[in-house]
Amino acid sequence: MSALTIVLALFAALSNASASVLQRRAATDEAPGGSGIRQAARWLTRVLRRPSWLAGAALLGLSTVLQAAALAVGSLSLVQPLMASELLFTLAVGSVVFRSRPDWRTWLAFAALAVGLSLFLGAASPSEGRPTAEPRLWLLVGPAVLALVAVFTAVSRLVRGAPRAGLLGLAAAVSFAGTAALLKEVMGRLGQGVPAVLASWPPYATLVVGTLGFLLLQSAFRAGSLTASQPALTLGDALTSVVLGWVLFQEYIGLGVRVLPEAIGVALIGAGSVGLARATAADGGWDSPPDDSPRDGPGPAP
Repeated sequence: MSALTIVLALFAALSNASASVLQRRAATDEAPGGSGIRQAARWLTRVLRRPSWLAGAALLGLSTVLQAAALAVGSLSLVQPLMASELLFTLAVGSVVFRSRPDWRTWLAFAALAVGLSLFLGAASPSEGRPTAEPRLWLLVGPAVLALVAVFTAVSRLVRGAPRAGLLGLAAAVSFAGTAALLKEVMGRLGQGVPAVLASWPPYATLVVGTLGFLLLQSAFRAGSLTASQPALTLGDALTSVVLGWVLFQEYIGLGVRVLPEAIGVALIGAGSVGLARATAADGGWDSPPDDSPRDGPGPAP
């Protein structure tokens, strides 16, 4: 495993987590202002002017650049599982921003996810593989990914609550894994020159599938709590990426006797995801600023 790939992926996860916390901070600094469309539009306009929201948007852009750089020098099977560390960084950064100290159960979940990631990646030891995939493979994998997303989405309509949130989380996870695979394809083609890349289909497919994943994730959040959607999202993205890396880019992971520690690592990642999702979704204001916290820009008090 490349140290550069690990560093870039971890910084991408940190940037993404910081963006989420800052934009959540901007949202909590503004009163909802009513339930109508006009009031919601006014609220959104005020939020978009918040320095913390703008900083979050900039960090989202930086996260994309760092993830693309990590995929350019490393394997999809390594980068996407490492992106699951965003949960760890969200808790750490959020605890500072919102001045809320996690309890011992949250720290236990933190440790479980960290150990699980280390155990899984250490045992799997993904190979780097090819920089780009053969076109015929995309013709097979692309429709299969979209079909899987469609199945999860369709089945989610038959249930309510936590099962629906979990299924939509899985649909979003598959979409995000597909987006990462497409982004790796784009980065692998950069040697052909930027004009040639822009004249090809992968950049636009990346945008479409990424947008689909974002919309599915918002639907998962509305359907149920993070404790239902986040584990499905975290594990689904990581495991789907491993499969896509193997099929598309010939990235291989250790099997045989390594399967047991890999399975234990996956179980710990799942348990840690549930625990951290409970912390970030808990009622009582974990992600709300205290009454005496300084505000970061002009706007009406909540």
